[in-house]
Amino acid sequence: MAEKRNYSNKKKSPNIDLEVGKMPPQALELEEAVLGALMLEKDAFTAVGEILKPECFYKDTHQKIYTAIQNLNSKDLPVDMLTVTQELRSLGLLEEVGGAYFITQLTGRVASAAHIEYHARIIWQKYLQREVIRISSEIQSKAFDEGYDVDDLLDESESAFFKLSQGNMKKGVTQINPVIDEAIEMIKIASQREDGLSGVPSGFHELDKITSGWQKTDMVVIAARPAMGKTAFVLSMARNMALQFKQGVAVFSLEMGNVQLVNRLIVSETELPAEKIKKGNLVSYEWEQLDHKIQNLIDAPIYVDDTPGLSVFELRAKCRKLKKEHDIQVVIIDYLQLMNANGMNPGSRQEEVSMISRNLKGLAKELNIPIIALSQLNRGVEGRAGAEGKRPQLSDLRESGAIEQDADMVCFIHRPEYYGITEDEQGNSLIGMGQIIIAKHRNGATGDVNLRFRGELARFENPDTGVFGADLGMDQGGQSITYGSKMNEPTGGDSFNQAPAGNNFGLPQFPESPHDKDMPF
Repeated sequence: MAEKRNYSNKKKSPNIDLEVGKMPPQALELEEAVLGALMLEKDAFTAVGEILKPECFYKDTHQKIYTAIQNLNSKDLPVDMLTVTQELRSLGLLEEVGGAYFITQLTGRVASAAHIEYHARIIWQKYLQREVIRISSEIQSKAFDEGYDVDDLLDESESAFFKLSQGNMKKGVTQINPVIDEAIEMIKIASQREDGLSGVPSGFHELDKITSGWQKTDMVVIAARPAMGKTAFVLSMARNMALQFKQGVAVFSLEMGNVQLVNRLIVSETELPAEKIKKGNLVSYEWEQLDHKIQNLIDAPIYVDDTPGLSVFELRAKCRKLKKEHDIQVVIIDYLQLMNANGMNPGSRQEEVSMISRNLKGLAKELNIPIIALSQLNRGVEGRAGAEGKRPQLSDLRESGAIEQDADMVCFIHRPEYYGITEDEQGNSLIGMGQIIIAKHRNGATGDVNLRFRGELARFENPDTGVFGADLGMDQGGQSITYGSKMNEPTGGDSFNQAPAGNNFGLPQFPESPHDKDMPF
């Protein structure tokens, strides 16, 4: 009597995806060749140990054999046909993989380990393809489930692909000679510049002297208590970088919307009161001033993004695209604690901030640009007494010590006037002044830089010039252009917002006022 077979409980073949009807990406012959080569030459594992892990092998038998080889290597024991057989026997897996005879067959199928690294990379690629198929299949299945929360689905999808992409970020070791050539070339380029800067200039002269500009691959943290002017400082820098030095700048604002951010730039650039800009209550000469000065910003290479709750995964994707399409030279994040680490499953908020910090540093290295991240300080500053006590310290960084550890540079914004301190130890006035305290500088000096803070314009300026420091704020004779207030002067009967015609920018055009003749347009 023929044996009755229960087909319903029979396992599917590991080589065929019956549901899809296609063979998953695989390279079984190369898997056998790599395993055989590993048992032929003692140094072969060195070439593939950083590339392959057991799950990269498609066949379960091959995974177990590679695990045995890994074990031997970790114990500094020789790897050959006999030792691998013995290790599998000690693990109770020898019969499962086909016995000693199968191990012998593997070594007989390859002549040498000459191309083992190339073969290993193909196996890795096939593994990545299978993982993409697996993750996509799971996402598709859950997407069809009406009871599955869509937010959870997006988080799981992001997490899975993030982990996969992180595992694929491998960079080989470079011999020092070409790196020296690159370093010398950068020194030569810096020597040819009149300002001697090797990085992206901030536009603040004294700050650039210390930093030599924001350096590529650096993660710079700029921290301060609320109301110190963090956003004003980075927007002033973004304006200088884009307009003075024609550098592409990406600004990720997690705290305020794009329009709010641009309005602050407009106020800073036009020197018009923020309240009047917000309400549109401008008289004729103010509309002219707005139209004239806003031209500088229209084509500026500044790219703003106000995605709320931005994750590290999203930031990486956006920055890569901006680098490819617009060749951005610096990224500004306002601010770090508002980001999240979706996709990385942190155990606590402190661990989450640590993950964000590490990934920002990794992104700076990957894109070869500086990343400037704003950060909040804890309340320790407020509780300390005296002028010195109000100065921020590295220990004041909020939520994680990893920020201090990962950052190449940590700068604090300090305005003594905010705490009622109007003079320094030498008796110099601190009214209207802001200090940039460079507390950590991995590749240079630390120190304090004094800047002028214009609260009504939400901007920082070089104290020696009283303007941004760019040629855009100068007339042909090199003198600062200043627009005096005419709020209390007659305007020839013009009322607010009543112009029939328009100008080049589409703003209202007013009849000429006798006072407008003196405006330096």
